[in-house]
Parts: sequence; C-alpha cells; structure tokens
Amino acid sequence: MATDTAPSFTWRRVTEEDFPLLRAWLERPHVARWWNHETSPEAVERDFGPSARGEEPNEDLLVFLDGSPLGLVQRSRYRDYPGYRDELAPLTEVPENAVSLDYLIGDPGSVGRGLGPAMIRALVERTWTDDPEAGCVIIPVVAANRASWRALEKAGLRRVAEGDLEPDNPIDDRLHYVYRVDRP
Repeated sequence: MATDTAPSFTWRRVTEEDFPLLRAWLERPHVARWWNHETSPEAVERDFGPSARGEEPNEDLLVFLDGSPLGLVQRSRYRDYPGYRDELAPLTEVPENAVSLDYLIGDPGSVGRGLGPAMIRALVERTWTDDPEAGCVIIPVVAANRASWRALEKAGLRRVAEGDLEPDNPIDDRLHYVYRVDRP
C-alpha cells in the first residue's frame, strides 16, 4: 500500500443478499483460476447458503475495506470437518483446536497492493478473539499459487510442511505448501 496507515477492515457473515456479489467475484479470472467454483445462481446458493443460514459450522465472512466490499474469508475449525483434517494430517500435526482460513480478493484492482496479507493478518488476529479455544491457524495452499502463499508469509504465517493434497482445480499439481501461525 502506498499509505503509512494500516487498512481498515471490517467483516460480517455472508447473507443470501450477497450471493450475486460472490457469484461475480467467483467469475473473475483471477479468482476462478484458483477457486474453480461453479458460478450459477444455484451453485452459489448450494455452496454458500447453508453457512449463510447458520446450518454449517463454518463462517463465510464478507470483508470490507473502508466500508466497501473487498473479499471473502471462509473460517472453519478442522474438528468440524474431519475428512479435511484427515487429509492434511499426514503432512503436519493438526491439533484439535486448529482453525483454517480460505480467502479471496474479489476486485482485480485491489490485487497486488498488499491488501491480501493485511486482510489475512486481521482475520487471524480476530480469530484469537472470536474463538478463545483456537490454538493455531493452519492453511494449505497449492504450491503453484505463489501469490497466495506469499501473502501468507507476509501475513506472518510460516511454512511447516509440503506434500500432496487434492487441489481445488484439477489442472493443478497435487503439491501443496502448508502454513501455520500459533496463538501468541
């Protein structure tokens, strides 16, 4: 960022009214490449509706920068998704109280400005407050997505493992880097 002040992020749970915005973001090439998500209204409803209605244990959070929508962060506890935890466990220890984040910046004009690391850092810090049991945040990222893993490094996470995991996009290799930050 060109300014000396930290960006001001706020967030709230995604609601069904946000689905058109999520759909538009998921269709953008810089997001579609890595999220590989169906973008029909039915697919967005299917995949984000249960969280928006509180039927899923995860949180889909719409992130705002100075009051304007910037991106999406999905936050979940590994213990709530044992299949995901079990896939990751051969690569690194996944404590019972570990949390995962997945993220995107929707506006291509906001990419490459240092907002990703700042957004990740803000959500990690907020995780310690929102979830007093959370002991660490563990995030696997496909090795080919250099921008994503560099954002994690700039946000203060450290690479703790690498190995094969199922990629979100079938065109990607299975190699993933796993990043972690522990509660201070």
